[in-house]
Amino acid sequence: MNTTRTVRVLRVLRYRYASPKLWWRQGLFWGGAMLVAAIAIGFASGADYAGRLFRLMTDGRPWLPFLLAPAGLAISVQLTRSVFPGAQGSGIPQTIAALHLTDSATIDRILSLRVAVGKVVLTLLGLACGASIGREGPTVQIGAALMNALGRAARVPSVDVQRALVLAGGAAGVSAAFNTPLAGVVFAIEELSHSFESRTSGTVFTAVILAGATTLALLGNYTYFGQTSSDLPLGVAWIAVPACSLAGGLLGGFFSWSLIHAARGFRGKAGQFVQRHPVAFAALCGLALAVFGFVSGGQSYGTGYGQARALVAGAVHLPAAYAVLKCAATIVSYISGIPGGIFAPSLSVGAGIGATLAKFIPAAPAGAMVLLGMVAYFSGVVQAPITATVIVMEMTDNQTVTIPLMATAMLAFAISRMVCTRPLYGALADRFLSAQTRGH
Repeated sequence: MNTTRTVRVLRVLRYRYASPKLWWRQGLFWGGAMLVAAIAIGFASGADYAGRLFRLMTDGRPWLPFLLAPAGLAISVQLTRSVFPGAQGSGIPQTIAALHLTDSATIDRILSLRVAVGKVVLTLLGLACGASIGREGPTVQIGAALMNALGRAARVPSVDVQRALVLAGGAAGVSAAFNTPLAGVVFAIEELSHSFESRTSGTVFTAVILAGATTLALLGNYTYFGQTSSDLPLGVAWIAVPACSLAGGLLGGFFSWSLIHAARGFRGKAGQFVQRHPVAFAALCGLALAVFGFVSGGQSYGTGYGQARALVAGAVHLPAAYAVLKCAATIVSYISGIPGGIFAPSLSVGAGIGATLAKFIPAAPAGAMVLLGMVAYFSGVVQAPITATVIVMEMTDNQTVTIPLMATAMLAFAISRMVCTRPLYGALADRFLSAQTRGH
């Protein structure tokens, strides 16, 4: 009896650890996670270059965005509809939708490599034309698409394993985009899957570790928004927590509410115009984008990364209206139908909120106020307070304000829910799933 049991154990061990097919799949998966990181790094460099190109073209020519933004957004929407269908928007709702589907053909269409290429090309085009978009959300869909393609190539044995690969690809995309490994795992739990099953946990952890190690090897141990040692001493300075929570939660909730209602479609003649003339509507959005850029002195264009990083370092003072104008520019960019995310612009809006409120709360350090504003608005937008806390904490390498960040994120989340009753990504994912059902 013991001999038979030993033989069975040896066979299992041989299958698990000596099977060439298994090692091929594992190697493909490990290589995919590292490739996701490399693509994310290249995408980040491309986004920086596109932003610099826009600033170079418009420097000393404040009239040029009034031509460049409408034309660029119109071209982007036309290419999205004709060449890269399914590439519009952030990419996170599409990834969430794919995780809830069982039809492999539909999943392959949502997470196709064509869509991934479109995300990169058209996001860079949008940034080169001044759109207020980020590349982090698209990186999530790119990572999920790459892992999905590798899973199909390796012929993984079950739908659950394929789903785990998609989830791991999305988490690796967040980890590599921000160089925040812990945030990648938390985002996978809190936002992408809303669960953390034991059969997927090892896959997600491995992908995040490999993506993080690749980023570390290629770029070194950097922090996305630099380092800050700002603290929030217990006492009167803590008035900053409810102040930032209220402002960030209200504005973040309004932002989410706006995008959700826009996704449902405009009513009346406006809705008919958008349906019949989507390219012309994108051009009008580009015109509005140029107006916001002109009023903000050019600060509302692009990802907002430079402004947020400078605010964290205390190296710049932006107009009090910056947060509102950046929020409006991001709404207009998103509803135009071009590919692009909202992560970096949202963090920039939050930084602007914190910097503005710091002028009215002298008891609280300005640096700490910027961090609280970031976590408040981001939590208000995505309604994922744990992810918001971890991602801001990791991006600034500051653990001294962990408790204030957590408190602010939770309060902002509660306030945002009063304005927008549904989480943004979940609502957009449901809308996307409904559209897929109607299309078939």
